[in-house]
Amino acid sequence: MRRRDVLAGLAGAAGAIGVYGAASVLTSGDPGSYEPLGSVDLEGTRELVSSDDGSTAFLAVDDGIATVDCSTPSDPTVLAERRGVLADDPDGPLGLVWDVSLSGDRLLAAGPAQPVPGSALQAALLFDVADPADPQLLDVYSTEFPIHNCYLEDGYAYLTAYDGEGNPLVICDAGDGVLTEVGRWSLFDHDPAWSDVHTALRQLHDVTVQDGVAYLPYWDAGTYLVDVSDPTAPSYLGHTSVRGRSAMTDVGLVEIQRGLLAPPGNSHFVTPDESGDLIAVGREAWAVPQGDCSVGGPAGIDLYDASDPTEITHHATIDPPESYANTRSGWFTTAHNVDLRDGRCYSSWYFGGVKVHDVSNPGAPEELTWWRKPEETSFWTAQHAVPGEYFLASSADDAAGYADSIPGRVYVFPDREGRQPNAPELTAPPEGEQRLREC
Repeated sequence: MRRRDVLAGLAGAAGAIGVYGAASVLTSGDPGSYEPLGSVDLEGTRELVSSDDGSTAFLAVDDGIATVDCSTPSDPTVLAERRGVLADDPDGPLGLVWDVSLSGDRLLAAGPAQPVPGSALQAALLFDVADPADPQLLDVYSTEFPIHNCYLEDGYAYLTAYDGEGNPLVICDAGDGVLTEVGRWSLFDHDPAWSDVHTALRQLHDVTVQDGVAYLPYWDAGTYLVDVSDPTAPSYLGHTSVRGRSAMTDVGLVEIQRGLLAPPGNSHFVTPDESGDLIAVGREAWAVPQGDCSVGGPAGIDLYDASDPTEITHHATIDPPESYANTRSGWFTTAHNVDLRDGRCYSSWYFGGVKVHDVSNPGAPEELTWWRKPEETSFWTAQHAVPGEYFLASSADDAAGYADSIPGRVYVFPDREGRQPNAPELTAPPEGEQRLREC
């Protein structure tokens, strides 16, 4: 394991059916025994999104993009890799490409996910992926800010801008294969008093857009819903938060550091279900070492009723798995990216593996399955693919900078209820490691 500087987040963003039985061709042996259907190694793996039919995975791979054929779930195969993008730039190639978004036959990628000292290369990339085996770069939109995450919807590209000031959502028209900025929105547009809070505590970490609504996780400032039906004039709809602004005003460096990592707050990823009435807010958090003990810990996924965006109400929380150490040098099991589809919640928990919950009753989520292998996986996302048959997940290469031994890998899992045989125990420290007690 290697430990990142705990202050790194100050410079950028801190660091996701009614039929339970899978198709018979996808299972063998004990129907209750749960294991991956197949996997393929892919260096640099970060975010994964699925094609509409679930047959193809599109990935950010740190130095570019890649596509994977998943139509044979037992044998996923790499179709194409576009690495070393923008290598001809004086500061090239573009690095820390951690996010992609698919809409029709267009793929949006962006980077770097956080500032790169000495490099001015920061950009969004638009690809034609009509042929997933042969992606073609259409346009490069250079920016003056890192882009941690992005989203492509209805001909518009949405970019998270860590500019150190308002940290706005930047909106670009992506029509005709060209990216042109048309609008912006930030917390300052809703309430200028947010300027009194350190920029790191109100960073815009991600963005999801559906039916003219942008879902924006603004870290400790909360989760905001913004009307983007007119992308040139975004407007505030509503928000939910678990930490008041006054608690983040005029605080010192230690409090900022702790606020970045430890709960409460940490609105990291937001996604709606198909109706938009239910939203899942994934919270990314860690335990913070304090001498021989630690404070804080991992965070889970909050489910909210957003049928009225002006009055968002809490349904329930899906708690993170327990681990022997939830510091950033241990087997941390905080929530990462999540997906909602057909009454199911597909979730990733870094070293804690992947889970599927039945959330058809969002006030009482029911765990259907949980698979983990912390010595060789650290999951970035889990995404629906073919409901009732299989879903996809990506395990981050080197655990996104936290563990050199973890390979980048794309997994295909059966979309059914089951239990992993001989599941590893996360609360037992690996050899040579020790449990850090709570302060």
